[in-house]
Amino acid sequence: MNETLEQQVIAALKARGLTLAAAESCTGGLAAKRLTDVPGASAVFLGGVVSYTNGVKERVLHVPHETLETYSAVSEQTARAMAEGVRALTGADFGLSVTGVAGPDRDDWGHEVGTVYIALSAENETNVQLLHLSGGRPAIRAAAADEMFRMLLAYIQIKESESHGKE
Repeated sequence: MNETLEQQVIAALKARGLTLAAAESCTGGLAAKRLTDVPGASAVFLGGVVSYTNGVKERVLHVPHETLETYSAVSEQTARAMAEGVRALTGADFGLSVTGVAGPDRDDWGHEVGTVYIALSAENETNVQLLHLSGGRPAIRAAAADEMFRMLLAYIQIKESESHGKE
């Protein structure tokens, strides 16, 4: 039987003794829901913040007001700050974030439906990816959560291959 992406994430984190937290905007908690559907997820998933408004992004995740005013909620800068903010808030090894436009219309800044930024914050770096997803609102949200999980799994694999190369 093939493991789901969320099962792979939980297994990879458990095997390495690492933890994860999530900050979600356009997915509305879908990534956290999928992770917590996996039995034993509490060993590695510390929690999440659904920061659907800028106010919550600012007050809870400490996204600077200037970042939101200058770049908007749907930006590389905001995704980065969200991932770093949730990691700091929870003390997790990894912070994942997602912000974007799930539709059905463009946002107030003119970002097209399907424009999504995901970010992964680790101890010494934060990586951000811009996605252009298609489909309706549910499909965009599901694809964004999938890409968050893929980003984390790829990061873990890359770091392991780098550490094996140094031995």
